[in-house]
Amino acid sequence: MTIRVSRNKTLCLANLRLARSKWGTLNRTALAQLRRLSNELRFSVAAGDLLLLDASWYVTHTGLIRLATRRRCSGIQVQPTPEFSDAPNRRYAFKATVYKSRQSPGFVGYGDADPSNVSYLVQGAEMRVAETRAVNRALRKAYGIGICSVEEIGSRAEPQESTKLPSQPTNGDGNSRTVRDRLCQIIRQYQLDANLVKAYATDSFGVKALREATREQVENFVAHLADWAEKDLDAVRCQLNSYLGPKEGAA
Repeated sequence: MTIRVSRNKTLCLANLRLARSKWGTLNRTALAQLRRLSNELRFSVAAGDLLLLDASWYVTHTGLIRLATRRRCSGIQVQPTPEFSDAPNRRYAFKATVYKSRQSPGFVGYGDADPSNVSYLVQGAEMRVAETRAVNRALRKAYGIGICSVEEIGSRAEPQESTKLPSQPTNGDGNSRTVRDRLCQIIRQYQLDANLVKAYATDSFGVKALREATREQVENFVAHLADWAEKDLDAVRCQLNSYLGPKEGAA
């Protein structure tokens, strides 16, 4: 028992330090909730179990699966629900049942997705989003998790207006424009959200605004984004999706 308490305290302190590093000052409610999530459920910020969006905590699919593994979940059954699905219109619904043990009666959760309630970054993958949402909801029921999962929240389906890079000093040869043009080209080519790219860039640089970044940082970021998108576009979209805020009015 003493060892467990010590481990929980260590995890809680690590979560607090990393959360402040990633998201700045946390209000009292967010701090108290993070301590509870750390101590009771052993969620780890470093492992990507939690995200802070608009001062509210959201658990990730990764965090829920890791929790189920720690609790020795017996199994998860997932099946489509045709009566609530409309494949030609890319609307899908799934039912997931989580069995905490072999004797468990099962905890049921439903998830749906269509172009109107997913980010345009993952449009075309509505079936997978619906399945993930169903599993997340069932896991949250099974383990009594009151916070929503980030995959369950909706997003504006339409692309947001592109955001330009701030001007960078040049030596008159137009190199700064070349960097901006290259980034715009990457965004168009891979259909990325410019505002999410900007959020990812500022987070990577550790600055509050892109204008505070150095020219070298911007150039390296553009090169990194191009290479990553070419090798693993799904991973890029997943990373950008982590910077989405919850849909207005979402519970």
